[in-house]
Amino acid sequence: MSAFFPETKKKLGFGVMRLQMNGDEVDYDEFCKMIDAFLANGFNYFDTAHGYISGKSEVALCQCLTKRYPRESYLLANKLSEGFFKNEEDIVPFFESQLEICGVDYFDFYLMHAMSAEYYPKYMKCRAFEICKSLKEQGKIRHIGMSFHDTADVLDKILSEQPDIEFVQLQFNYADFEDERVQSRKCYEVCVKHNKPVIVMEPVKGGKLVNLPNEAGRILENLGHGSKASYAIRFAASFENVFMVLSGMGNMEMMNDNISFMRNFVPLCDEEYKAVEKVRDILLKLDTIECTKCRYCVDGCPKKILIPDLFACYNNKIQLKIETVNKEYAEVTKNNGKALDCIKCAKCEFICPQHLKIRNLLEKVAAEFE
Repeated sequence: MSAFFPETKKKLGFGVMRLQMNGDEVDYDEFCKMIDAFLANGFNYFDTAHGYISGKSEVALCQCLTKRYPRESYLLANKLSEGFFKNEEDIVPFFESQLEICGVDYFDFYLMHAMSAEYYPKYMKCRAFEICKSLKEQGKIRHIGMSFHDTADVLDKILSEQPDIEFVQLQFNYADFEDERVQSRKCYEVCVKHNKPVIVMEPVKGGKLVNLPNEAGRILENLGHGSKASYAIRFAASFENVFMVLSGMGNMEMMNDNISFMRNFVPLCDEEYKAVEKVRDILLKLDTIECTKCRYCVDGCPKKILIPDLFACYNNKIQLKIETVNKEYAEVTKNNGKALDCIKCAKCEFICPQHLKIRNLLEKVAAEFE
C-alpha cells in the first residue's frame, strides 16, 4: 500500500500498450488470463491511453477488465493526449468518449500526456489543467497528474505553475539515470523538491534492459537472484518517492516473472546496485538507438515505415550481433516501408517522446541494411 495513494495496493502497475496480438487484434484470451493473474496476486493499477495499440488498448480493457470485474477492484489511469484535441471545446467530449470506451464512470488517475516545453503552451491555452480540475470536482477524476518528457528545468517550471498536479509519471531506469537527454535523476529530484510522488514508465526501456549484450547480461546472471527485468523494475521501485512502476507486459510469461519479484517487493541491495551500474557503463559505450518502442511514430508515417522495428533490427545487429537480423529486416520491410523510403516529413520526430532525430537515424539504418 502506497503512503501517497493508499488505494494503490502494490508498486507494480500494468501498462496496457504492448499486448500480445492475433494479427491486427489484441489477443483477448491472453489478456484476460494476465488480468486475472494480476488481480489475484494483489495488484490493481492499470494504465492506458487513447492512442495505445492504435486505439485498441482502451477497448481491450473494457472487454477484458471493466466488463468482468467490479469497479472497486481495480484502479484505471488514462490520459489527455495532445494529438486528440485542437481547442478547449474538444477536451470534455474527448474525455467523455474515453469513459464510454473504457466502460467506466470515472478514472482513478488522469494524466496530461507527454508534457514538454513544446506541448505545455497548448495545454495552457486550452485550459486543460482547469478543465481536469473541474472534472475532478465532478467526481469523474480522482487524481490529476502528468506524464513528462523533457528537462528538469522545464519540469520545475510546470510544477511551480500547476500546484494541482498530484503526481508525475517519468521515464526512469538505470540506463537513463544520469543521461543528460532524459535526465531521469534530475527530474526525480525536482519531483521530490515539489513533494510530488512519481510513477515510473519505461523501467526496462522498451525491453532494452532485458535484451542485453552478452557481457552485460552475464553480470546480472552471475547475481543469480532473478531475471534481467527484475533488476530494472526493482531499481526503479527502490526509490522512496516512487509509488508505482509500470510494466508493459505482453504475455503471461512476462506477467508471471513480474509478479514473482513484485508481489513481495524487496529493494535492490548494494551488490545489485553495483551490478546495474556496471551494466549501465557497458551500455553507454554502445552505438545504439535509444528507442523505447512506444510506437507513437508508426500511425502517422505516410510511407508506413515501422520505425521502432527497424531501430530494433539495427540495435540487434550492432549491440547483440544477432546473425539472422538481415532476414528479420527483410521480413519487417516486406509489406511496409524501408528506411530509404523516408520522405523527411518529420511527423515522427514531432511526436517522439524520446526526442530522437529519427530522419537522421533512418539514414543510419539504411546504410547498415540497404
